[in-house]
Amino acid sequence: MISRSMLVLAIGAVMIGIGSCRKKEDTIAKIYVLDQNNNRVAGATVELIGEGTNGTVRDPKTATTNEQGEATFNYNDIYQLGQCGVAIFKIKASLGGAVANGIIKVEQEETTEETVFI
Repeated sequence: MISRSMLVLAIGAVMIGIGSCRKKEDTIAKIYVLDQNNNRVAGATVELIGEGTNGTVRDPKTATTNEQGEATFNYNDIYQLGQCGVAIFKIKASLGGAVANGIIKVEQEETTEETVFI
């Protein structure tokens, strides 16, 4: 006969196992670069720069906008399953001599989008 405490432990173990099977979702930042006429800009260089509270820069990432004016950044390496948090990045987009700046707040396991104008 199974004791009551063994049954409670078994149910607890099953619940922990079920919770740990959740698949981690992607943490994505999408930056759209538009010109002053709201046209999407292809070929712009976009850099996301994160700064720590002590002013140190954490691994800036760079991408080039595609034909739809979109640069995509994957931050799965920053967030781990079960971790809460937000990252704030400075956006710097450039094409030729034109430069655009902005800020994006990236949420864990979500796709976050921001638009900047060159």
